[in-house]
Parts: sequence; C-alpha cells; structure tokens
Amino acid sequence: MIDISQKEVWFVVGSQELYGEETLRKVAEHSQIIAKGLDASSQIPVKIVYKDVVKSPAQILDVCLAANTTKNCIGLITWMHTFSPAKMWIGGLSILKKPLCHLHTQYNAEIPWGSIDMDFMNLNQSAHGDREFGFIMSRMRKKRKVVVGHWEDERVQKKLGIWTRVALGWDELQNLKVARIGDNMREVAVTEGDKVEAQIRFGMSVNGYDSSDVTKHIEKVTDAQLNDLLAVYEASYNLTDSLKEGGAQRSSLVEAAKIELGLRAFLVEGGFGAFTDTFENLGVWKQLPGIATQRLMADGYGFGGEGDWKTAAMVRALKVMNIGLEGGTSFMEDYTYHFTPQKSYVLGSHMLEICPSIADGKPSCEVHPLGIGGKEDPARLVFNSPAGDAINVSLVDMGNRFRLIVNEVEAIKPLAELPKLPVARVLWDCKPNLDIAATAWILAGGAHHTVYSQSVTTEFMEDFADIAGIELLVIDEKTTIRDFKDKLNANEAYYHTFQHGL
Repeated sequence: MIDISQKEVWFVVGSQELYGEETLRKVAEHSQIIAKGLDASSQIPVKIVYKDVVKSPAQILDVCLAANTTKNCIGLITWMHTFSPAKMWIGGLSILKKPLCHLHTQYNAEIPWGSIDMDFMNLNQSAHGDREFGFIMSRMRKKRKVVVGHWEDERVQKKLGIWTRVALGWDELQNLKVARIGDNMREVAVTEGDKVEAQIRFGMSVNGYDSSDVTKHIEKVTDAQLNDLLAVYEASYNLTDSLKEGGAQRSSLVEAAKIELGLRAFLVEGGFGAFTDTFENLGVWKQLPGIATQRLMADGYGFGGEGDWKTAAMVRALKVMNIGLEGGTSFMEDYTYHFTPQKSYVLGSHMLEICPSIADGKPSCEVHPLGIGGKEDPARLVFNSPAGDAINVSLVDMGNRFRLIVNEVEAIKPLAELPKLPVARVLWDCKPNLDIAATAWILAGGAHHTVYSQSVTTEFMEDFADIAGIELLVIDEKTTIRDFKDKLNANEAYYHTFQHGL
C-alpha cells in the first residue's frame, strides 16, 4: 500500500545572466548530466528531475511556486554551479513549502592541473557560489539538509538517498489520515496531545471513530473472503495444531480473520494510512485485533496502541522512509528489563501488536489468553527479532512544542529460550547503556510506546526534525547525563525565546 513510483525531487541549479551564453550552456549541460547520474543512483529511491538553470528572481520564484503546487514533487535539491547572487533567492525561498537539500558539489571531481585557466574558474564556482547561497538560507533561518562532496561519490549519493526517503515520509504525513478507533486509554497522559497543532505542524489529520464503524465491515465479510485469508495464514505462518482446521481454537483464528478483513475494508474505504485502537472500547468485537494489526503493519499501515495517534503516524512515516531497505519497522514498547551486574537489557514487546517485518524467520501463529481487557483469547504472531543496530523513536507533545526523541540500540539474540512468552519480542542493548539511556529518556519525557526500526537511522530523524521544525534529542554512545540535562535546559530557553519572538 506504499507507492512511491510517481514521486520526484527537483534538481534546481543556480547561476546568473552575467556569465554569457556559452558559459550558461555548459552550466545547463553539466547540470543535466548530474541530474541523470543522481536519477540512476541505486541509493536514491525517487526520480530526480532536472529543472532549467535559474538566473533571476522571477525564475526562482516560478520554480518554487511550481514545486509547492506539484503534488508529486516532494522536495528540491539545489546547487549553485556558478555564483548566484543570493538576494535573487529571497522571494522563492520565502514561499517554498517543500523540503530543501543543498548539494555542495562541483561537476568535476579534481582540479585539472595542466589545463586550468580563467575560463574554467569562471565556470566552476560552486566553492564560493554555494557559500553565498548558504548565507541567505541561514539569514532567513531556513532549515535544510547540506550534503558536501562530489556528486558521483557513493557517500554523497547515500546521504541524498536518506534525505529523499525522509522527504517521502514528510510528504506522507502531509496527506495522512489517522483513524482513532475508540478514544485514548483512560487516564493515560503521553498518548494524548494536541491533534490540531499536529495537523498544523505535520499535516496529518487525526479523527475518532467507533468500533461500530468497523463492525459494519466485519459483518459484510463473505465466506469466500474468509477462506482465502485463512489459506494465507496457513501458508505464511506456522499454525499451532489447535488453530489448524478442526483444531480446538480454530474459531478464534476465524474470528481474527473476520476482524482483519473488516478492519482492512474500513481503512481502505476511509483512505486511512494509520490507525489506533484501545481494548477499553472494542464494542461487540470478540477479541482485540492481534494478527490483524500485525499484518496491516506489515503491509505498511501505521499503528499505535491505546489511542496513541502520534506513534501510529510515525510508524507510517518511517515505513514509507524504509521502503526497499533491509530490515523492518514496528510499533514497540519497552516492556521489561534484564538487570545484571555485567550488562542490562530491554525486552521490547507489546500485548499483541509487533510487526512481522522485524521477525527473525517464519512467525508462529498462536492463541493465548491476553490477561487484560475482558475479551476472548486473541490470535497473534509470535517471533523473535534478529540481532543488529536499530533505533527507538518517540514523538511527544510538550505543550509548547513537539519533541522527537531517538535512542540508538543494538538488538541481540535472546539469552535463553522463551517458551512461555506468547508475544513477539526483541531484546536490545541501549546505547550507551541502560542506566544512562533510560535516565535520559525519562528526563526527556519519552513515551513508553516507540517506533522501532532496523533500517531507519538517526540521520533520517535529524533530517526529519529539520524539515518538521521540531526539537530533536538523541541518546547515543556519546550521551552523558550532565550534558543531556544541559541540552534540555538550553532547549527550554531556546523554544521559550522562539515561541515568544524574543
């Protein structure tokens, strides 16, 4: 359900009329070659579309206006091949609403020592042309990504690829509809927030629906649809004997399949890309959606438990960002700790809803008591997650601003078998360690729900925070509590000043 085939980034090159026809012809020629090279890069998942070299305030304004109103354009990569007087850019940058990446490069990689002359110098001026451009963006407080290096280098293309993926996620949020099925879990604070401010800041709309809105679709499920989905379950997962045809718990799996079909139909009909639910408001549903939610997430939907619409939206955004990359992204929760004098770990899980995109091997499909909520025992997929680097991401509403918190972690193989734990799970080592990471997380007000991703990195989140204009706090190998507290205090002062225009 994630289609990026029509999305594009515009490559906009700056110059000026001063250089004359021959130089400008070469500027355009070089720019088209670079655009084609970037478009062909395996690191960049979207089309790179060359735009004519802009040489005047009117041309710059026109291209920025066009970018704003072109639905498939998710952002601009800009480069100054020659000197481009930056006052020309003020009008265009003032109205530009799309993300911007400043590529500080040049057509040639090396200086042609034996042939370099003044014609070459007049043509290849990005070393100072981009600095002029950088000044005006800093003067205008324009958030952007800056990538430095030769455009053919894999490192440069990888950074551009990361930024374009983040621009895809941002574009998704601009049009995202989140269905909040039921309200927030009663008395819970962090899953609440200002939905109006979120729509102003991120673009996403969050609206409430009753479980009966989904029930109408569940009641329309046909036997043919049900049998087809049960066959998918049997082919895709290791069903316990009790869930196989004729098994004692088969009816629970049938009910789970009905819920999945109804929930999926509801989301498709409403054009929703993310959803939440809460076990306190399931209506006539016989069980909390387990396998249904897991499979919907695997297909790209965002999800947040207990009404957590912020996490649901971020799950969707990160799933768009990581399309085509190795590793998955899931709704997650820090569930319990493993404390030892040598090393301490976090066991991440949730009642049911961990996405099988992060599974290590073929999941097992099982039915077990939930122990909370008073409904029938739900079906769910059970699995471990593979070892490797990952991040946990939390978006919280601090009242006067949104704060994005990132903790870098390293998933490890469980230290022993978990034969009685009937949920999907992942064991990780927090960076720099659990003591500092959990202390910093709690001081920052990080939620108990997160987005866990094996493919999206901290750099993605840095770019996202810049595009969104929100606060970012990173907990990594270099974090100390003293410095982290200083950062929190400095940020409070900064956002107070920014908010009141002081």
